[in-house]
Amino acid sequence: MKHRIVVLGAGYAGANAAGRLARRLHPADTEITLVNVDPEFVERVRMHQLATGQDLKPRPLTDVFAGTGVQVRLAQVTAVDTERKTVGVVDADGPGEIAYDTLVYALGSAADDCGVPGVAEHAHHIAGRQSALRLRARLADLAAGETVLVVGGGLTGIEAATEIAETRPDLEVSLAARGGLGDWLSTKSQSHLRTAFDRLGITVREHTDIAGVEPTGAFTADGHAIPAQVTVWTAGFAVHPIAAATTLQVSATGQIVVDDTMRSVSHPDVYAVGDAALAPGASGTPLRMSCASGVPTAHQAADAIAARLTGRRIPPNKIGYTAQCISLGRRDAIVQWVTPDDQPKPSAITGKTAARLKEMICKAAAWSISHPTSMLPTRRRHTILTQEPLATTV
Repeated sequence: MKHRIVVLGAGYAGANAAGRLARRLHPADTEITLVNVDPEFVERVRMHQLATGQDLKPRPLTDVFAGTGVQVRLAQVTAVDTERKTVGVVDADGPGEIAYDTLVYALGSAADDCGVPGVAEHAHHIAGRQSALRLRARLADLAAGETVLVVGGGLTGIEAATEIAETRPDLEVSLAARGGLGDWLSTKSQSHLRTAFDRLGITVREHTDIAGVEPTGAFTADGHAIPAQVTVWTAGFAVHPIAAATTLQVSATGQIVVDDTMRSVSHPDVYAVGDAALAPGASGTPLRMSCASGVPTAHQAADAIAARLTGRRIPPNKIGYTAQCISLGRRDAIVQWVTPDDQPKPSAITGKTAARLKEMICKAAAWSISHPTSMLPTRRRHTILTQEPLATTV
């Protein structure tokens, strides 16, 4: 009987995990099913581009995984039963179940309103394709001189504000950040970031805590009103609630607690990757939610699963960061070099060179998804009877 591997979610983490498992394991022994509600792979790192009117290359999942042995199941995941080892889904035929022997949980995250009143009702976000398209339509309706407020001073907020300002220089764009603008970056990067904001005419509201959102803008904790025809909320992400509803051990954030191999510490037949996992990083602190974390955790999980199933040694966890890439429109960017534990180094690349480098990185990430069996390793190994983890690593 084939070993059934079910991967939930086809974002950067889930799609990479499925493709790598297909390269590692022989199809005669394993059955890999990838479950996703969207029929296409969504380049989440480009949602700010989609929201400002740019069209993205379609990547249908059935085309991506054709001939790989990965079965694509288009369905909404509704539940996970870790005791019965089943996944509840709803697809075009109605509700159903998928049984698994090994589960890879990669459902990712969505926009988090942080409990702030009015965000769900009145703010836009760019955490997914449909929400980005809704913002796109709303921005297209704005007349010259109207205002857009971006809430959140992280990478997503900076990219959204600069993309909107560059695409629509006729709008008044502002960004509200709880801290200082880019205050986690190196001195060189902070200086370049402020220069870019000045060039694009973006008003920066630093050390501003947004306490509520209304149809006509937002208001701060001290009662100050910030008028805006459109408010874009980028102040945080929250994981899908399904894991917290199971018997899996999860963190306070709802992320599945995993070991160095991305294996659940409470259920050895479940792995979590990407935003869904509370995974240890280079210094022992959890990896941040990002594509930069999602892809390596997917590789780590797939390699560990393959090693355990084929009786080979489990590769060590070497996940660490190299850079933070921040686009500032289409012709400017910052590539901030960081330590393996994500602390900024003094050095950074800025300007057009950084923009070209970031674009190359984004294209490479999408290419790896579109060519799931073209990347190393390519040797497909047969499984063995025992599926217990080996004690040693290499």
